[in-house]
Amino acid sequence: MRALFWLIAVFAAAVALAVAGRFGEGYVVISYPPWRVETSLLFAALFLAGAFLLGYAVVRLVGGTLVLPAQVREFRRGRRRMQAQGALGAALQCYYEGRYARAEREAALAWEEGASPGIAALIAARAAQQMHELERRDQWLERAGQAGESLHAARLLTQAELALEGRDFTGARDALREMRGAGPRNIAAARMLLRAARGAQDWEEVLRLTALLEKRGALAPAIVEESRVQAQIELLARAAADRGQFEARLRRMPAGDLEHPRVAAAAARAAAALGNAALARELIEKSLAKEWSPELAQLYGELPGMDPQRAREEARSRIERAERWLRDHAQDAQLLAALGRLCVAAELWGKAQNYLEASLAFGESRAAHVELARLAEREGRAEQAQRHFRRAGELP
Repeated sequence: MRALFWLIAVFAAAVALAVAGRFGEGYVVISYPPWRVETSLLFAALFLAGAFLLGYAVVRLVGGTLVLPAQVREFRRGRRRMQAQGALGAALQCYYEGRYARAEREAALAWEEGASPGIAALIAARAAQQMHELERRDQWLERAGQAGESLHAARLLTQAELALEGRDFTGARDALREMRGAGPRNIAAARMLLRAARGAQDWEEVLRLTALLEKRGALAPAIVEESRVQAQIELLARAAADRGQFEARLRRMPAGDLEHPRVAAAAARAAAALGNAALARELIEKSLAKEWSPELAQLYGELPGMDPQRAREEARSRIERAERWLRDHAQDAQLLAALGRLCVAAELWGKAQNYLEASLAFGESRAAHVELARLAEREGRAEQAQRHFRRAGELP
């Protein structure tokens, strides 16, 4: 539309000049002694217009020539930026495809050309880590740190993650703590800090971080349970050498944790080793009342007596408790084996044999075969005792 307008305008101007030239009688005289030029007004107007257009074209040509080097430089810079952006995308693609050497080369190209240099350095650091080039990894992390505060958190998080992969738990914790001090905590950092705390065996910190992540809904329930149980077991093991410390540790533990079968088993063993069989028995009974565990029932039958002089009475008391459990778990092989052991301690030989044989009927175990072998030896049945001993040795 614009081109049509200018075409009509040009034609209109031409027509106007032609008409003006036909009817116009004016002329122009240019005198410069000894020369004198006389021409029509129309020709003079056309000459001036042509001269102006020619001058304008010359000025534009000269101006374009002068700015041409700058335009060429800008064009080349733009092309390099496009290539660098392409290299950054290629680095990401190669990294996720597992082509780590190519990923590092492409990221290095993007870094050199200044296309998101901090991001490019972090990609290169991750690629170098996968190739176990730790010196180059550290160099890239240092370069990423020069990108400014905008990448501070990303660099520290990447540094912590790479340290965890290399089992450098102290380095990971230092990086994450620096990140937490520089800004608000985030879930990714807390998860990594939990991994670092577990690797460094800082079990108090594991409990704290597990509670924090559970509150935020950032961990699966199974992971929460496993972290808490492992931490409590390890803390109990550390305190198991001293009775006072051990009992203080028990008092600090939440009831829910202490009643978990694995925690209760660890606590019961430690209490029994410290000579507090009554506490061990109480721990197991409370845990089994909340959640049934065949392994814990078996441990109940293995606990030493509280008073060697009253071993029979105590064994009978435990038999009564275990037989109440048997009403709901009649086919539990480990509970039956525990009852067999308790009956041996109570010198109820016939009842012990019945429970042990019933245990083998529901599931073979080395402990049940060994107890039956000992009963057979006691009664002079050597062949049967040897058969049970052989079978116990064959079981894993």
